[in-house]
Amino acid sequence: MKKKVKFHQSIGIKVIIIYILLLLIAVQVIGAYFANRLQHNLEENFKSSVIDNLELLALQIQEEIMQENRTEEDPTLQQEIGSILSNYDLDNITEVQVFDKFGKILGTSNRWDQDIVGNITNNNKVKEVITFGTDYKPEIVYNPETRKRTVVKYMPILNDDDDPIGAIYLQANIEGVYDQLQDISKIFTRGTLIAITVTAILGILVARAITKPISAMRRQAHVMAGGDFSKRVNVYGMDEIGQLAESFNHLNDKLRQSYATTEGERRKLTSVLANMNDGVIATDQTGGIILMNDPAKKLLGASFEELKGKSLLDVLGIDEQIEDIEIIHEVGSMIIDFSEGDEILLLKATFSSIQDENNRMNGFITVLSDVTEEEKIERERREFVANVSHELRTPLTTMRSYLESLTDGDTWKDPTIAPKFLQVTQTETERMIRLVNDLLQLSKMDNKDYYLNKEKVSFNKFIHHIIDRFEMSKPEHLHFERKITDKPIWVIIDKDKMTQVLDNVISNAIKYSPEGGKIIFETNLKGNMMQMLITDQGVGIPADQLDKIFERFYRVDKARTRKLGGTGLGLAIAKEMVEAHKGSIWAESEEGKGTTIGISLPFLRKKRGDAS
Repeated sequence: MKKKVKFHQSIGIKVIIIYILLLLIAVQVIGAYFANRLQHNLEENFKSSVIDNLELLALQIQEEIMQENRTEEDPTLQQEIGSILSNYDLDNITEVQVFDKFGKILGTSNRWDQDIVGNITNNNKVKEVITFGTDYKPEIVYNPETRKRTVVKYMPILNDDDDPIGAIYLQANIEGVYDQLQDISKIFTRGTLIAITVTAILGILVARAITKPISAMRRQAHVMAGGDFSKRVNVYGMDEIGQLAESFNHLNDKLRQSYATTEGERRKLTSVLANMNDGVIATDQTGGIILMNDPAKKLLGASFEELKGKSLLDVLGIDEQIEDIEIIHEVGSMIIDFSEGDEILLLKATFSSIQDENNRMNGFITVLSDVTEEEKIERERREFVANVSHELRTPLTTMRSYLESLTDGDTWKDPTIAPKFLQVTQTETERMIRLVNDLLQLSKMDNKDYYLNKEKVSFNKFIHHIIDRFEMSKPEHLHFERKITDKPIWVIIDKDKMTQVLDNVISNAIKYSPEGGKIIFETNLKGNMMQMLITDQGVGIPADQLDKIFERFYRVDKARTRKLGGTGLGLAIAKEMVEAHKGSIWAESEEGKGTTIGISLPFLRKKRGDAS
């Protein structure tokens, strides 16, 4: 890349040839230089004249603005300014506007635009002049509509302490200067026509040799801008342009590598945002939304097109808690309630700021996480602890009362009362033991700290055996009706665990069955699942409580359940065990008519060649 350029290959020799040809039109070069300097001098003289006139005007306006003893009989400041402008020498000056320190227009020389007097200006340069006292140099502005050029000047009006108390805006017509220059240019134009004809032919030949590779690089630059880095620029020689072409090709290779790296990173970032479970919202420094991923759209229930440009604080509904978007990163995170009616939705919003290379705030990133389930679990945990405490406190209180009665005086010697008190204490102790055992079993199941000893079992024989066991101890007023299919049903279950499930369900059916009631046991096949239905004729369960009976410690009739010795954990344990067998358990009920508990389990289909 760093090769020494030989003299005959140097672009300098080409420039020398051009300079020799330019000597032939030296007069025109001198003329052009003269015209340029003349234009510059005329423009500067015109600008100086404008500044001198403007400074005089500024002094007059300064006196009027700083006048403190103005009475009601005196003309107003706007009238005084208007009078000064009307008497001001407007030679070549098209318009003059005067502003006070608040940006209000005090006067204008334009007779047809007097309605703007008293309004606040929207001109940013005027505001800057008033605020900082900036004294802009005169500049020439071309108006494409009128095809006229004017000199524009902004000047501050300063008090004695050099503090800005107003500003002046001036426009002056400079077309007269250019009319003079145009007349001078016509003189040189006639002389240069012949020289242009001669040099045009030579210039084309020389320029073509120089511009051909440059044109090729220009075309390649357009191709590169479109993301195509496959083409290369031809190198026609080893002069400076040739080396530039080689450098251009080297740059093309580097850009191709950088573009591939950047595109890869962009795709990774896009993939990360698209596959995140959390919602991500990017905003600009004012808090306007500029980017959202799909999870954020789902959580907010609106598309990016609907929310684009809207304030993040308004969209999240936290504009009352956080008034200024610039301090949102100091909040860190917060829980936002998006619940509507019975549908609960709690989002955790985590805020972070984006800074540019100068450590200035350039925007914000907000990550939205759905914490509804976490909040529900935390609430259930608190309820669970409260229920356990209550369930343990009741028998302990009873035991303490009876034991205090026994130890108080000679009650323990009474052969009639003492055994009853001890029997109650023993009953409450057994109740606590059952409760603790149920809690330990639930804990093991929650932590997956249990093992299912599964085996192939004929469900027909299994359920008949359990029903037979209850037949022997059931109350005489109850009747069992079996609708068990004769078709062999084979399942793979843990017999002990499933026995515990069925014991729980049947025990509940017996407890809540009225005198003369009937409990129906029914099995059937549905798809790939075997269904076991246990129906009683008890008081039933209200519809609004039907889905809650499998929750821990939930009781439909708390007083009656405690009287019958229940812990409120039986159906919760049954649900965990059934689901561990890849099955499901549910309840159907009608108040006053009874309840049906259904259990479904996957069964083994008969294969070809099986004897049974």
